[in-house]
Amino acid sequence: MRKLCLCLVLLGLSATPMLSIPKEVIVKLATTQGDIIVQLYPEKAPLTVQNFLDYVNEGFYNGTLFHRVIPGFMVQGGGFTPGLRQKKTLPPIKNEANNGLQNQRGTLAMARTSAIDSATSQFFINVAENKFLNYRGSNSNEYGYTVFGSVIEGIETVDKIATVLTTTSGYFENVPAEDIVITSAQIISLDTDVTPTLNTLVPAKVSPNTSIVPTASKWVK
Repeated sequence: MRKLCLCLVLLGLSATPMLSIPKEVIVKLATTQGDIIVQLYPEKAPLTVQNFLDYVNEGFYNGTLFHRVIPGFMVQGGGFTPGLRQKKTLPPIKNEANNGLQNQRGTLAMARTSAIDSATSQFFINVAENKFLNYRGSNSNEYGYTVFGSVIEGIETVDKIATVLTTTSGYFENVPAEDIVITSAQIISLDTDVTPTLNTLVPAKVSPNTSIVPTASKWVK
């Protein structure tokens, strides 16, 4: 199998990785505002957890920003470095929002564009219960946002981030006036090996709609 995977990579073909699903995964996000420790749910969102850990393992999140924060709603990060420079990402993953997990306060979820299966590296942490972000149907406006973990320590750090002074920078709104940096992201508990994917980083397409989480005023009817 390993020889086959290697051959596929050398030939430039795509291959679907085999997932080794751990029972418990805990990741520490060290930020300039304090630490946030999250527990992931690989049994509920295996593709999303695998994708997130791929980014963590390669150090992708180190030095990225929480670039969009809205008090009473959520804090979003994982895609831009200071100066709002967007990083290259892995290809988008399948949306697993229909896994039964809800966008409750303190949960970790994937940001995406209006396309259902468009999540890459950006994630957000809910600072309130956001029912309108849950899976409600099969179209894009109802499919929801995949919850794949929750904060188990450091929710006070999340609340602090959510209330910082924000500004507008170009087409980016709700940007912290002072950079809030994820200085490191690391796995601190993992009960089994996680098979890395065979994907290669590809240039991200920058647009005003890149990996956004809709606000309640826009989507709630």
